[in-house]
Amino acid sequence: MPVIKASERYNCQVLCLNRKILIIRPKMCLANDGNYRELRWFTAWKQRDQLIDFQLPPQISKAIGQNSVPFGYGFVKFQDTAIADEICEELFTPTPPHSELALNGVEVFMNASGSHHQLRKLDVCLRAFIGATHTRGGVYIYSNHQGCDGSRLYYDGCASVVVNGDVVAQGSQFSLKDVEVVVAQIDLDVVASLRGSLSSFQEQASCKTKVPSVEVPYSLCLPFNLKTRLSLPLKIKYHTPEEEIAFGPGCWLWDYLRRSGASGFLLPLSGGADSSSVAAIVGCMCQLVVKEIANGDEQVKADAIRIGNYKDGQYPTDSREFAKRIFYTVFMGSENSSEMTRSRAKVLADEIGSWHLDVSIDVVVSAFLSLFQTLTGKRPRYKVDGGSNVENLSLQNIQARIRMVLAFMLASLLPWVHSKPGFYLVLGSSNVDEGLRGYLTKYDCSSADINPIGSISKQDLRAFLRWAAIHLGYSSLADIEAAPPTAELEPIRSNYSQLDEVDMGMTYEELSIYGRLRKIFRCGPVSMFQNLCYRWGARLTPSQVAEKVKHFFKYYSINRHKMTVLTPSYHAESYSPEDNRFDLRQFLYNARWPYQFRKIDELVNELDVKDVKDSGDHEAVAATSDGVGGMGVAAAGSGNPNVGF
Repeated sequence: MPVIKASERYNCQVLCLNRKILIIRPKMCLANDGNYRELRWFTAWKQRDQLIDFQLPPQISKAIGQNSVPFGYGFVKFQDTAIADEICEELFTPTPPHSELALNGVEVFMNASGSHHQLRKLDVCLRAFIGATHTRGGVYIYSNHQGCDGSRLYYDGCASVVVNGDVVAQGSQFSLKDVEVVVAQIDLDVVASLRGSLSSFQEQASCKTKVPSVEVPYSLCLPFNLKTRLSLPLKIKYHTPEEEIAFGPGCWLWDYLRRSGASGFLLPLSGGADSSSVAAIVGCMCQLVVKEIANGDEQVKADAIRIGNYKDGQYPTDSREFAKRIFYTVFMGSENSSEMTRSRAKVLADEIGSWHLDVSIDVVVSAFLSLFQTLTGKRPRYKVDGGSNVENLSLQNIQARIRMVLAFMLASLLPWVHSKPGFYLVLGSSNVDEGLRGYLTKYDCSSADINPIGSISKQDLRAFLRWAAIHLGYSSLADIEAAPPTAELEPIRSNYSQLDEVDMGMTYEELSIYGRLRKIFRCGPVSMFQNLCYRWGARLTPSQVAEKVKHFFKYYSINRHKMTVLTPSYHAESYSPEDNRFDLRQFLYNARWPYQFRKIDELVNELDVKDVKDSGDHEAVAATSDGVGGMGVAAAGSGNPNVGF
């Protein structure tokens, strides 16, 4: 709850009991990096040594019959235990509050959090709860938002209760439910027992810094009763990355759909890995909706009836039938499209149940080229037909941008054509690696209303396709995953076929490595070169590594401007280049990187000289060995650092 005290605004938790406010606890450490900008709205509470008397606003004071309340950092001392708040980010700070609160006798820690989903991140959170109570004892109660927050983030729930380092209750990570409650029966005596057995804890508690408290004449614990069944430690439930890609974006899409007022989605489906991944995620969403309705969720049922335009008491019972009502897929082929991708798109659409269209855009492309020829007297040609790089790129961009315009037109008019209410949201399908490299046309089919895979790597998507082919029942995804990635924007010839990795001059695997080094390890060109020399030194020379790093940074910097108009994407990856909030950087670079590239060249020269010297030392030792027999062995065994034995 935002609370204004004097002229400052604080982000607070309010603890209540029986219509009375016990304490207002302001947040002391604000999240101000990555996806979060709390300092835009709040200030951090800095007075840790006292609770102050806070005058409640008149309307609240009148409603609850209470004029003032303790405000600040402290805990609540009941007759039989002590409870304290730890607010979200505070858990992950170098000196989290639970450390000194435990020494002050607090046994139960409550963390009301806003923690977003990210692939492979859940373990980090759970290890934090476990670590908070494993070495100092205690009960950690974690609650979290679940669902789309109205932007790029999906909060992944997983409410948990941890006792002395053991998880005894865990909620779902992905769910369509609006509210989920997790309950555990615990014995607080185990906390006191563990703390009493730890000599170091006892010693530190005896000289602790005192934390203010509020005494409440109330008991929380129940007396000993054999009918009470204590919650036992359980095996932690982790989803695989492939399941996370299916369920996280699937739940996010459902929340976005039901809250936006839209009637469904439209996806340009090329038959390639990326658009097929998006289609599979929408199919997964439809399966989740039908399953939740079957489980008795009335809210999901009401939303599905409204969105699917069901009448006369009908509601979704089959995911394919539901998809037919809310999901359009469109294959926008050209003379450069192959029959294989056209066929794959149709088969996948049939498996999911979408309303599928097959459209040729050649007549529109020809009209644009004829107009250009009328204006200039020239007609561009593809590179394989003798055209220049400029002509070749322009011809590809024309196709890509026509598809974007057609997609938005169909999304707005197809519901009208089929006498359906509302509008459809256009789904994008570019992945995080393409965004990082800039391997996309500005304002092509990567431009959409939302993109569920925009921060997921190509490698993870291909693993997801293999998983979805089996577990979602869309078997055609196996063939789609096995096909080499291609944009199909250039003519296919007997001696030429366009391939993504050839066009980019790097593999998707390399792009993932570049992305993690750039964002997670904060590497510029020079430090990335040094890191990759260690990583790739066994198979590449320093000069080869240098060329790869230069090539990446050249195209990263040339295309960085595209990130400013990137379609809002589900945040799932820690190296996302999304410019709106997560990866705030300039978008105009000197693409020649003169200082950095010169420094790399100097390092390459130094390494080459050292290699030559090392080679000479090796030959000298070998010659000595030949001349004096056993002395050469002794020299090698002495550990000469310049000898590569």
